[in-house]
Amino acid sequence: MLTTLKNAFKMRELRKKILFTMAMLVVIRLGSQLPVPGVDRNYFANWFAAQTGDAFNFFDAFTGGSFENMSLFALNITPYITSSIIIQLLTIAIPKLEEMQKDGEEGRKKLTAITRYVTVGLALIQSTAMAIGFGGSGLLEEYNALNVITVIAALTAGSAFLMWVGERITENGVGNGISIVLVINIISRLPQDFTSLFHQFVAGKPIATAVLAVLIILAVVVAMVILVIILNDATRKIPVQYAKKVQGRKMVGGQSTNIPLKVNTAGVIPVIFASSIMQFPVIICSLIGYNGTGVWREILNGLSSNNWCNPSHPVYSIGLVVYILLVIFFAYFYTSITFNPIEVANNMKKQGGFIPGIRPGKSTSDYLNRILNYIIFIGACGLTIVCVIPFIFNGVFGASVSFGGTSLIIIVSVVLETLKQIESLMLVRNYKGFLND
Repeated sequence: MLTTLKNAFKMRELRKKILFTMAMLVVIRLGSQLPVPGVDRNYFANWFAAQTGDAFNFFDAFTGGSFENMSLFALNITPYITSSIIIQLLTIAIPKLEEMQKDGEEGRKKLTAITRYVTVGLALIQSTAMAIGFGGSGLLEEYNALNVITVIAALTAGSAFLMWVGERITENGVGNGISIVLVINIISRLPQDFTSLFHQFVAGKPIATAVLAVLIILAVVVAMVILVIILNDATRKIPVQYAKKVQGRKMVGGQSTNIPLKVNTAGVIPVIFASSIMQFPVIICSLIGYNGTGVWREILNGLSSNNWCNPSHPVYSIGLVVYILLVIFFAYFYTSITFNPIEVANNMKKQGGFIPGIRPGKSTSDYLNRILNYIIFIGACGLTIVCVIPFIFNGVFGASVSFGGTSLIIIVSVVLETLKQIESLMLVRNYKGFLND
């Protein structure tokens, strides 16, 4: 690994890309420490600590603590992520957007521009809600129009700037910029999480107990990382044969290829969707100061993952069952809008391709549907296992950390994709890459 890293830095072009990416990451972390003008950061930190649910932990983990610290990057790239998902879903409902998606590079540029505008709009709405909603309660040192406008402008600009940084990393650095921004935020919380685990399970305990706790924590983390790697790389290859045809005086075609269907076809999107839906009512109630009474209080407690798998309150684990069902549902839903078996079958038929033993056309699309439904379920089960394990340890042992299954999936996926890109750049220069070391 060190040898290949040294070789990578010997390549001038790759070295510039890596150094540029690292410089942007430094800028991101510095910006995460800069306070918003006119804001009482202690007030917001105390308010955050007073929340009994986990609704804001998910958001704070994605912002690298910027949300809790109320820094310039408090909104981070969450508006961009939300905007990207909205635009992707709307391409199914709005024919004009669907045409743009199919219109090659020019269409993608238009969709990117629309995504940027929606991102700024969402950031403006969120920052306005935070400035007005919390400003009168003590978030602002002086609650007046000037300070409210300043906070709105600062938070919106911070989110837009991070979106710009992510795009610059994609163009001039290595990997997907937006994904790397998200990963560095999540990683920045790891020292705090592991410190919390150390004080909770290791510090002050007998040597045998402490060693056992360390081994269990390491075993769980390693096992989850391995499972995510397998889940991320697992594919089902559908063989495709192209018929021979005559072009001029030559016989062309006849080659064999395959359609690689990823087992985890929807990536981390089902988890994000499911978590957002489960946490939305809790967030709304927290913002308006409603703790619920009677049945409603029990429902809110069941929606919070902090209460799942708790032996003293097993009824709250019904929320975990709902969460699992949502993950499976969104795995099928998101795949259905991003992969169209009928379109794939028609394209294969036009190009003279067919799956051995399967007739072209409807038979091919039906076959792809059957295979897809099978592997989607496997992928959804894998996602569920990775995400549920931290909930179990949280409920049984009280190991409450921001680093969960969702964060792990994102980190491993982005790291693997970035390594693959570096690998491809190095192979061009006949270097042995990271993945083969």
